[in-house]
Amino acid sequence: MKTRVSIGKTDPEAYKILLNLDQYIAKGVVSKTHRELIKIRSSQINGCAFCIDMHTKDARKAGETEQRIYALNAWRETPFFTEEERAILALTEEVTLIQHHVSDATYEAAAKVLDEAYIAQVILAIIAINAWNRFAISTGMEPSPL
Repeated sequence: MKTRVSIGKTDPEAYKILLNLDQYIAKGVVSKTHRELIKIRSSQINGCAFCIDMHTKDARKAGETEQRIYALNAWRETPFFTEEERAILALTEEVTLIQHHVSDATYEAAAKVLDEAYIAQVILAIIAINAWNRFAISTGMEPSPL
């Protein structure tokens, strides 16, 4: 597939707004590990090859293990993720698949292990990566071959 349009070139102001959102999130309370797990898992759900490629590389650079990256789409079936990470991954899935809504059980599980400020920023991080996924998928962005 060829890239259809470069939104960064066509509408740099809109693109900058999303970049600024990412910078805001990066300065917030959500850890780098949690942000990368959110980005990878949401991108897996959305089928965004460009973002999966980018964020698995970023996660590795930040110290994430291959084992956890490979198992991320089956996180419920592994012992590799903490209680906090499990709550974040459940929120990531339900916010990404928002037509099913975020269940009370998922929100309450997150509220048991994360404070309100952390939950708010986790949700913001999920919303941001979903926007990036939609940019990449709708414009035909592809990862570069090795």
